[in-house]
Amino acid sequence: MEKQKNTIGRRKEAVARVYVSKGTGNITVNDKDYKTYFALVYLQNQVEAPFKTIDALDKFDVKVNAAGGGIKGQAEAVKLGIARALCEINAEFRPALKAAGLLTRDPRSVERKKPGKRKARRSFQFSKR
Repeated sequence: MEKQKNTIGRRKEAVARVYVSKGTGNITVNDKDYKTYFALVYLQNQVEAPFKTIDALDKFDVKVNAAGGGIKGQAEAVKLGIARALCEINAEFRPALKAAGLLTRDPRSVERKKPGKRKARRSFQFSKR
């Protein structure tokens, strides 16, 4: 295996550049421990999900640069980036990660505002008089 695998994960407006290498299970997001950066437990579980799927929670070190979007979008972008990197490291991980739905890029994002509307679909308030 090479020293390091670089991948990218995206979700909504969030982008996560993920660097995975052999190690002891350290996950760093924007130079902070991921448990500090993602304070909510379910977001920490999102980040750990690819490793839990292949039972390799303490075999790889991960460094992430996350930008844009909100904290939840960043967590899901990190999840996708880690899953993609693990597939590059070992192709045998792919079926398990795919079955868990971790290799799917969520295409949902904010719909653009349309002219003549208050938001994307919401109309202005109607006044009879």
